[in-house]
Parts: sequence; C-alpha cells; structure tokens
Amino acid sequence: MENIKVNEVLDAKGLACPMPIVKTKKAINGLQAGQVLEVEATDKGSKADIKAWAEKAGHQYLGTIEEGEVLKHYLRKASGEESIEKKHPNVATNDELAAKLSEGENISVLDVREAAEYAFNHIPNAVSIPLGELEDRMAELNKEEEIYVVCRTGSRSDLAAQKLAQSGFTKVINVLPGMTQWNGAAESVE
Repeated sequence: MENIKVNEVLDAKGLACPMPIVKTKKAINGLQAGQVLEVEATDKGSKADIKAWAEKAGHQYLGTIEEGEVLKHYLRKASGEESIEKKHPNVATNDELAAKLSEGENISVLDVREAAEYAFNHIPNAVSIPLGELEDRMAELNKEEEIYVVCRTGSRSDLAAQKLAQSGFTKVINVLPGMTQWNGAAESVE
C-alpha cells in the first residue's frame, strides 16, 4: 500500500487499550483538517476501538490493513467540509450516476478524494486525482467527455467542478451526496 499518502504515522505497537486511542487523539489533534493519519497498532481490539472513536469524534475512518501482527489504521481528520456552500450549477445524484454507468454511457468519473480514501472505496474505473493535485493534472482529463466529479460529501467535488469549468471544461457534473452514500458498484484494497 505504498500508494496511500499519509501526513503522519503514529507508532502504537505494543500498547494495550486505551493507549492506542489516547495516542491517536493526541496525534490527530496535531494534524490539519483533511490530513491522513496512519496508526500502527498490535492490539487486535484497536480495529473496532479506533473506528468507533473516529466516528464518535467526527473524523473519517478510512480502513485498516493487516500486515502480519501489525494493524495499520487510516484516519482522515474532520474538516467541516460538509458546511461549504455548493456553487457549481450542474449536479447529479448518486442514483443518476449509477444509472449512467450501468447503461454503459461514455462518461468519465473523476474522484477528487485523497489517495487513501480512494484506495479503500471507489467507483470502478474512476480516475483518482486528489483535489490538491487537480490544477497540475488537468491535462489527464478529456475536455470533450462528460465528467462526473465525486468526493466524500460533494464539497471537494464542487470545488473541483468549479476549477474545471474555469479551465474550459464544459461538461462537468458534481455528484451529490458523494461516496458517503454511494450504493453502486465499488472496489477497494480489502
């Protein structure tokens, strides 16, 4: 999983409950909103504990990868992105996108979440370009295609859709509410 970009790695190996949570809370407080923390733990109970704590605290639990005795938990710090006002005028629902994909329409799906979010759950064949890399990587997209932009809640995808429209992309659609409520086909590393 070298392709998962993390902003900080926390070593909680050898620690028993509640210490992995205590150290995770301290580490995530030092991160900026939207950054990803990798917590390495050996306590088997840490998987359920860290997931429950993240959801209670409002942070996003991305998933866990087991490498031998080590559990690598991935968390994304909450950012308040849900409150950002939507501005891109062209929107589609998750169901509308799922229908277009099942009908085999010639469209592109652009996933602007961070690489770790994409790795644990994404729409098959979606192009992964995190929002922070979009300006440098726009040339990878076809201006002639209809591009459906997805993120976790529709906020980052809204910003991405605006950036694309400002750069001459005319067939850009923001997908709402995003991957938090996606029920269509999905792939992950698990």
